[in-house]
Amino acid sequence: MQIYSKTLNVSFGDAIAELGNARTITLADGSTLGIRMPMHDAEEPTTRPYYLVSDIEKAVSDAEQSGAVIAVPPMEIPDRGKCAIVMFGQIQSGFWQL
Repeated sequence: MQIYSKTLNVSFGDAIAELGNARTITLADGSTLGIRMPMHDAEEPTTRPYYLVSDIEKAVSDAEQSGAVIAVPPMEIPDRGKCAIVMFGQIQSGFWQL
């Protein structure tokens, strides 16, 4: 996390339990950057962008029809919307619906 703090000249907030103890910062353009450690030994470090979508069910369905594997189906994060994770081979992407 220090490399991002120094490179972007930002300070991350406290760990957020419902986001897997990620620490986040709101960037100047209004986007959110979050960083967290792997949650268990089997989870490998990764960079995973999340794309804001208006219909997460459709986004996940479209990704699956395009060959993605659904790693985490749409799930509600209290007071934060819904998120999902899909994988195209080793490339992970997330979707977020507010």
